[in-house]
Amino acid sequence: MKAVLIPGDGIGPEIAKSVEALTTAMNLDIEWVKYRAGAEYAKETGDVFEPGLVEAIEQYKWALKGPTATPIGTGFRSVNVALRQKFATYANVRPIRSFKGINSRYDDINLVIIRENTEDLYKGIEYKLNENIANGVKLITREASEKICRYAFEYAKINSRHKVTAIHKANIMKYTDGLFLEAFRDVAKCYPDIEAQEVIVDNMCMQLVLRPETFDVLVAPNLYGDIVSDLCAGLVGGLGFAPSGNIGDEYRIYEAVHGSAPDIAGQNIANPSALLLAFALMLEDLGKIEAANALRMALSKVVEKQETVTPDIGGHASTTEFVDAIIKEL
Repeated sequence: MKAVLIPGDGIGPEIAKSVEALTTAMNLDIEWVKYRAGAEYAKETGDVFEPGLVEAIEQYKWALKGPTATPIGTGFRSVNVALRQKFATYANVRPIRSFKGINSRYDDINLVIIRENTEDLYKGIEYKLNENIANGVKLITREASEKICRYAFEYAKINSRHKVTAIHKANIMKYTDGLFLEAFRDVAKCYPDIEAQEVIVDNMCMQLVLRPETFDVLVAPNLYGDIVSDLCAGLVGGLGFAPSGNIGDEYRIYEAVHGSAPDIAGQNIANPSALLLAFALMLEDLGKIEAANALRMALSKVVEKQETVTPDIGGHASTTEFVDAIIKEL
């Protein structure tokens, strides 16, 4: 099969090579079709995407994306948001798991954040009333809310998880978050064997810090999901081990959610784990369960041994050496 690979900005091209190396080492029948996108490409050409990228995703349906930069305060639109809205990848799935060998405050964290991915404030409906007043529209629809809540409960059912927690602020935003919560309650009635819980977003952040082990699957509107998923990544050592899948009815785009780290770009010391774990998510959804599990297991063993890991997790290995160690484990 063919799939699109978007290396991205900064360290993106270096960690994308890790995926290509493992595809070859594991004898996977995936042919990567590479396209550029992001701030660096926009600076060179004035375009966000390389010509043919959108058409390639339309044709092949599957894509894997490295980190892309979005300059703050410019008219340049986020590549991530643009792709999610273009391909209606309505569910953002972020599994968060502990890794032995990583310095974090918690052990045995195993959460999944499922974030609505197409509306809320990320719809980008903003305007200025005058020089000193700007307004943003928080768009929430029943259709999208029911769809993401149903996805969360189905995910829990398929993966033998027992609780789905809705994150909201309906006590203040009674119409928008209230609508999301209504949709959650309606969908929950169809899954009587799965516990349904509701937690206000600020309390959710505190509870995740105090007792993260009490949560299982979290479902949230776009903005809260974005914030809480990064908070959860912090529970297991940071964004370096946070993969993400953007799932739609037709298209799937997997990605590393960390930044492009321009300060270490080109030095061959970047940690490729998040992109490799995103690749494992992709393999899993392709039905290549054994390959996905083998990749996760090999990566986990290398990290746990702490002999050949990159500087961000306490080692002195290069990106290439880290990937070679994973291949050796495989």
